[in-house]
Amino acid sequence: MAAAEYICTRFTNTSTNFTNISHAIDNTYLLFSAYLVFAMQLGFAMLCAGSVRAKNTMNIMLTNVLDAAAGGLSYYIFGFAFAYGTQSNGFIGKHHFGLKNVPNEDYDYSNFLYQWAFAIAAAGITSGSIAERTQFVAYLIYSSFLTGFVYPIVSHWVWSTDGWASATKKSGSLLFGSGAIDFAGSGVVHMVGGIAGLWGALIEGPRIGRFNHSGRSVALRGHSGSLVVLGTFLLWFGWYGFNPGSFFKILIPYHTPHMYYGQWSAVGRTAVTTTLAGCTAGLTTLFSRRLVGHWNVTDVCNGLLGGLAAITSGCAVVEPWAAIVCGFIAAWVLIGFNKLAEKLKYDDPLEAAQLHGGCGAWGLLFTGLFAKQQYVHEVYDNGRVYDIGRPYGLFLGGGGKLFAAQIVQILVIIGWVSATMGPLFYIMMKLKLLRVSNEDEMAGMDVTRHGGFAYVYADDDDGSSHPPVGFTMRRIEPSGACPTPIHGSTNNVV
Repeated sequence: MAAAEYICTRFTNTSTNFTNISHAIDNTYLLFSAYLVFAMQLGFAMLCAGSVRAKNTMNIMLTNVLDAAAGGLSYYIFGFAFAYGTQSNGFIGKHHFGLKNVPNEDYDYSNFLYQWAFAIAAAGITSGSIAERTQFVAYLIYSSFLTGFVYPIVSHWVWSTDGWASATKKSGSLLFGSGAIDFAGSGVVHMVGGIAGLWGALIEGPRIGRFNHSGRSVALRGHSGSLVVLGTFLLWFGWYGFNPGSFFKILIPYHTPHMYYGQWSAVGRTAVTTTLAGCTAGLTTLFSRRLVGHWNVTDVCNGLLGGLAAITSGCAVVEPWAAIVCGFIAAWVLIGFNKLAEKLKYDDPLEAAQLHGGCGAWGLLFTGLFAKQQYVHEVYDNGRVYDIGRPYGLFLGGGGKLFAAQIVQILVIIGWVSATMGPLFYIMMKLKLLRVSNEDEMAGMDVTRHGGFAYVYADDDDGSSHPPVGFTMRRIEPSGACPTPIHGSTNNVV
């Protein structure tokens, strides 16, 4: 008896140790994914800085810092509770305000950090749409409201186990027997940020000089293609935390005879589909734009990001070949919405509404068409196959229920964000809190609102850190004899 008790105790201790190790591995995986997603803020900052004119660089970079800081407090106090405060109703969460009773059996601190990184990503998308003409206080107001209320409600609907549209709903029937599948946020993150930016840019109106007196479009190009490329690569890198990290756990075996196949395999497949969609969209944009212009690096970067935004919904439930289809069509969706925006005289310096809103909506539809039955069961049913199977992609024989759920998600996101963010931007506009004055916009907000330019153009004897308003760099061509080249240069530039 003593020997048997000893053996049982040892088995119990071993089982407990394995459970603890599993929790530690999964939490470490989620934390690392959260760090990657947070690094996307640096990508947003670089992309935004390169896409605006030099006179507004400090302003747009400061707004990216503000998104993270203000979003952190608002999501801690309200946002996480509204999104994941179980037990609750299908519309809004009502527990865990200020992370009360966290950690628990459902959530740990790593879950909050990961979801906060998602929330501020949505706010960062919106800031790109209203860049170069928005007051600083407006960023503070909309960022706190978006991350503390608007975004958490949508994430509760789709991602919480209580949400009315959730594919992981624990009680009650699923929407169309399926629930809306938005694995990593084509709708929840990208559409929310894109639609919010759409309303902000519409209510503010275009930047001065964006359209001439006859209504023709005038390109106000960003000042640094290098920063655009750097930002794109940082965002691409962070997407490997955004999409594969949305599994939350990695050490889960699937119910298959193959011991080498489990959730770790699904994580790898998700990274592959993410990669292929982005690559395809970037190349498609490159060659389509070349037909009517030059090899434009900015267009390629935006196309690549459009493909990544689109695949985010179905990255875990589609085959790699389907991701190529997703990326190809996403590029044309972006091109089409950009043409439409130009005709409607809509001004979005970063194409954020078209890219994140338009391509995000396409990503949801794509999932309803191409989601594979096996992968849907693995991700949402832990690999178990039930007698009545969960609906899957329409084009793969799964019927139209999942596709219908995806359409519903698109419509409710557009409606919710429009009903909340639209009035907020309109009220701020009426209270003169939204748009800067024409004089400040023409001079640039760096010098009028932030005390100086982002770049020092020349050494100043008077100790000032910025040139006078209206100063521009120009090339000085030699007259007569050529000056002595400096470091191999044939011209002096000031």
